[in-house]
Amino acid sequence: MIWAITGPPGVGKSTVLSKVVLRLKSAGLIVGGCSTAEVRRRGSRIGFEILDLTDGRRGELASLKLRLGPKVGRYRVNLGDLASIGAEALERAAVRSEVIVVDEVGPLELVSPEFRRAVKTCMGSGKPMLVVIHERLDDDLLNEIKGVAAETVTVTSDNREEVPAALGDSVMDSIGGPRSR
Repeated sequence: MIWAITGPPGVGKSTVLSKVVLRLKSAGLIVGGCSTAEVRRRGSRIGFEILDLTDGRRGELASLKLRLGPKVGRYRVNLGDLASIGAEALERAAVRSEVIVVDEVGPLELVSPEFRRAVKTCMGSGKPMLVVIHERLDDDLLNEIKGVAAETVTVTSDNREEVPAALGDSVMDSIGGPRSR
């Protein structure tokens, strides 16, 4: 079962997802996958990092300073870190985790064939999957995610406080409730 999380930039999609992850982990579930975060210096965004949610490894997803790699907007994407941290985290989550998290499938991530393959592997795993997707981006993989998602949750400033509990409960219900450990 797949839940797609979308909404306008800056509304709090990643914050909502991190609260859902905490809720699921608190219930004893094994959560794996990857997330991204902005890298800022002196108040200005200079890039993004990618984080493996299982082992905590971090890498550079994209940066203003990179000289090599595909250019997306003002940033160049670090295909090496995206594959060795992001895609590998997803491949491991498809095998070892009870719930898979992908934050996000957006323009930076979509330039990586390895990342795209890893997302498709996760989609085929049959495990509950939470995916943050770019609101207005048109891409075959995003359209496939939207097409098979059991639910698409649009985060707004009005609902972002309620969504984590409802979404966490929905995921737990899909796998038979919390785990006792």
